[in-house]
Amino acid sequence: MGASASGAGQDADEEARRRLNAYTYLSAPERLEHVAIMRVFCGTLLADLAVPDIMAKLRQAGASAAGLDADTLTVRLEQLVQWGNLLRSSHTVNASSISEYQRSRSRYQLSKLGERIQRDADGVLAEADAAREVSNELLALVERGLRELADLVTAPGGVEPQDGLERISTLFVQFTEFADSIRDFYAYLGQVLSRYDLDSAEYQGFKELLLDYVEAITEDVAFRAPRISAALDTLWPHIPALLDRLDSHAQGLTGHSAQAQGESRPEVRIQRSRGREFADWEGLRGWFSNTDGQGSQVDQLRDATLRALQSLLANAKRMLRSATGEMSRRKDLLRLARWFDEAAPRDAHDIAVAAFGLYGARHLGIPPATDEVVPAYTSWWTGPVVEVPVALRERGSRAQRGRASAVEDHSAQKQLLREAARQRAAARAAAADELRSASGRFAEVRLTSAALSLLLELLATALGNAQLSRPVSTDGERTAGFELDSASSEDAELRIRLTVRRTAGTRTVLYSADGDLLLDDLELDIGRTSAAVDGEAEASVS
Repeated sequence: MGASASGAGQDADEEARRRLNAYTYLSAPERLEHVAIMRVFCGTLLADLAVPDIMAKLRQAGASAAGLDADTLTVRLEQLVQWGNLLRSSHTVNASSISEYQRSRSRYQLSKLGERIQRDADGVLAEADAAREVSNELLALVERGLRELADLVTAPGGVEPQDGLERISTLFVQFTEFADSIRDFYAYLGQVLSRYDLDSAEYQGFKELLLDYVEAITEDVAFRAPRISAALDTLWPHIPALLDRLDSHAQGLTGHSAQAQGESRPEVRIQRSRGREFADWEGLRGWFSNTDGQGSQVDQLRDATLRALQSLLANAKRMLRSATGEMSRRKDLLRLARWFDEAAPRDAHDIAVAAFGLYGARHLGIPPATDEVVPAYTSWWTGPVVEVPVALRERGSRAQRGRASAVEDHSAQKQLLREAARQRAAARAAAADELRSASGRFAEVRLTSAALSLLLELLATALGNAQLSRPVSTDGERTAGFELDSASSEDAELRIRLTVRRTAGTRTVLYSADGDLLLDDLELDIGRTSAAVDGEAEASVS
């Protein structure tokens, strides 16, 4: 049981780490280019795009990544695939050259997690600093919908399944929108009230916002919360039976998933619509009623409003004292800030010393005792004294005397690197064996990705080292242009040799897991390097 629970916990941590990796592109140095690429994918539905398609859409949109070349864009796309924002999509590619085939054989499509993160990121970029209006009218609709649903459920015969499904979906959409607007508005309010530099005009605007708008919100919530709680109490004993009745009427994707499992197909994870699970109803009830002893969201809303009014009063007291000249140094601090802005770096240090008396300290960073937690606003003059170690006080050194620590052992990391190198070498050797066995019958086999990559590497080397000859016409004169007689390349370590011959009218088709490659007028022959070549290679290495 313990091992099973530990394994489940590790799987959950790994899944959370994988999902959080999808946010990496928002903090990477190339974040603007990544965001522009993700917006291209979010602007389409069920579309897989290749590198040329993405480049054209970036240029059309005039995004910050419009100037990327194909190779750099491919690197960005592969990074997004590694982070989980994009998925690879394979299909048949028609290319006129090897380089074009290598760029176009990989197509990409948007993952569900990547689309959700980019949608949230665009929302933050568009409306992060704006005060969102609270959809207060939705609360009345939630109350009305709950009362009508409770009357229908408790009536003889109950509610019709389709009617109940429509009412529940509408009810939870309205409640979700209202709850989200409440959270956004109070987050903005807390950001504003944390400022202590408000002038009279700003203070007047926020005072009206608090005293009028917030008061109207809290009064409406306080008025309707008991009614909503009463309707939920009436409806609560009937919710399990109601959900079972709705599931028997319309199971949605859950029914298709169960059918697929009955046919021995892989399990499909389903996210139910809001209101179709009992946990959704528990969250709705916990928003208006204290069900777990930690207070409801209505209580938290009331406390947040009280704290906001207290912050408003603190700002009012500050402004009154500022008018009488008792406390505020706002004008002096603004003048000092202007001096800092206009001063050279060396003069700015002198101004800081003269203004605040903060001379350079010789020793910093000595932590206090664990039982002496000092608030950040405590002055150094009145705060507790930190005990300075004897070595630092007498010798001015933090170094501890005694035996030096042992050298860190990196044998495990070295073993991992050796194992990774061995696996890469084994994969290339297996690819070479696969190519040798498939020589002469490429039309009958489907190569793996590793075998195709090795073949393309040998083919590029062979064509690069090829000797071109100018053909001779029937009258004995050389014609314009060049022809490829034959070319070859080899890898002494893998003992593989590729010979390319030009034969007019032939077509060589290579089938692989990454797509199909068509070579016109070329024949490929793969064999093993001779023992003499291997011996010379071993002698040169030794």
